[in-house]
Amino acid sequence: MSGVALFAGDISLDATMGVTHVPAADEKVRMTSFAEATGGVVSNAAVAARRAGQQATLLATVGTDIASQAVPALLRGMGLELDIEATEGMLCRAMIVVDGAGEKRLLLYPGVSMYPSRQAVEQIRLDRFAWLHTAIYEPDAARVLIERARQARLPFSIDLEPVTFRESIDALAPHIAGADVVFCNARAADQLGAGVVDRLRRLGAKSVILTLGPKGAVWHGDFGVHSVVPPSSLPIVDTTGAGDCLAGWIVAERLRGTAPDEALRLAVTAASLSCGRLGAQASFPTRDDVAKMIG
Repeated sequence: MSGVALFAGDISLDATMGVTHVPAADEKVRMTSFAEATGGVVSNAAVAARRAGQQATLLATVGTDIASQAVPALLRGMGLELDIEATEGMLCRAMIVVDGAGEKRLLLYPGVSMYPSRQAVEQIRLDRFAWLHTAIYEPDAARVLIERARQARLPFSIDLEPVTFRESIDALAPHIAGADVVFCNARAADQLGAGVVDRLRRLGAKSVILTLGPKGAVWHGDFGVHSVVPPSSLPIVDTTGAGDCLAGWIVAERLRGTAPDEALRLAVTAASLSCGRLGAQASFPTRDDVAKMIG
């Protein structure tokens, strides 16, 4: 399988601040580092896939503020094709505080760029794509897009963000059914409780990848179970976007026809390497970087 991957979802402008410790109430802490760059769960995954050598198109919405004017050019500069609409309002902003251990705390202002409009997902041609990856930040528009993907027999994957199922995962059953891969991070798994993989498979997911931070990732599917731990002794500066990096690499490897066990090994390595620098997209490794790490 080959072709262009479609990524539909959020764009943000991220301000990432490195600190020795998180401030207490009324405490002033001097930042040790600072980075400002494009971000967003799905945008991150698209950039990661492009770094892995995959052609990728991002379907998204921007606002009318200064950031909305600048960010598309930055994303194009990273090799993405863009299908973008503009609407009145501000681009999503993320303020990320990273402590000395590389762990993050995130504040999010959603703005208008969390998901493309229903009109955009109804109008985009799907026959030129070989895969769809999305996160369900706007359930109605996402449902329309995923149903169109099913009708077109387009493989699709979902990043299962905890915020998208605050009440019940059952509300996302129409979105999950038929998904080739559902990515579920540790926080989402904790929210779902015991038996998370079986539960997602019963909702129709063909396979589930649990991303477990420093413990690596586990891929459950009809092919069996594959588990990969990260390479040892890599520096941990900032974990922001590591899971998105993994998702983008999995999409790229599936389109290359890579077997699940090898695809997961490459994706975990790429995600681990991405933790070595401050920020998300700027830290994502290239295919050559991953090849050198694996040897």
